[in-house]
Parts: sequence; structure tokens; C-alpha cells
Amino acid sequence: MAAMKKAAAHHERAAHHHEEAHKWIQSAIRHPGALHKELGVPEGKKIPAKKLAAAAKKPGTEGKRARLAETLKGLKK
Repeated sequence: MAAMKKAAAHHERAAHHHEEAHKWIQSAIRHPGALHKELGVPEGKKIPAKKLAAAAKKPGTEGKRARLAETLKGLKK
């Protein structure tokens, strides 16, 4: 009986973790449009690849946003 309770608890934790891992992108994007504003690209227009690559090399928040944008760009198929 104890083994069944342990297995059920593990399954519940695993399901909760999977749900959190599944929605990591929503929590990563805190300020939509901020990268466009920092790079001087109007919202609705695509950020040029060279500009995004240059921003990804920068330190700080701008660099983090650009690296995340590159990562998300790679996920899109």
C-alpha cells in the first residue's frame, strides 16, 4: 500500500513539473516589445538577423532578450 501512495505522489509531482516546464516561454517574456524598442525596430516589423546577432553579444538585459529571441526563432518551424 505504501508503494502505491509513493508512486501516486511521484506521478502528481511529475505532472506538475511537466506543466511548469511546458509554459517556460510565457514566464520568460516579461516585457513584450522591449527588444524592438531597444533596437529601434518598429513593432510589427521583423528584427534583422544581423541586428539581432549583434544585440545577442551585448551584456545585460538587452543581450538576454536578444539571446532569448534567437532561441525562440530556432524553435519556430
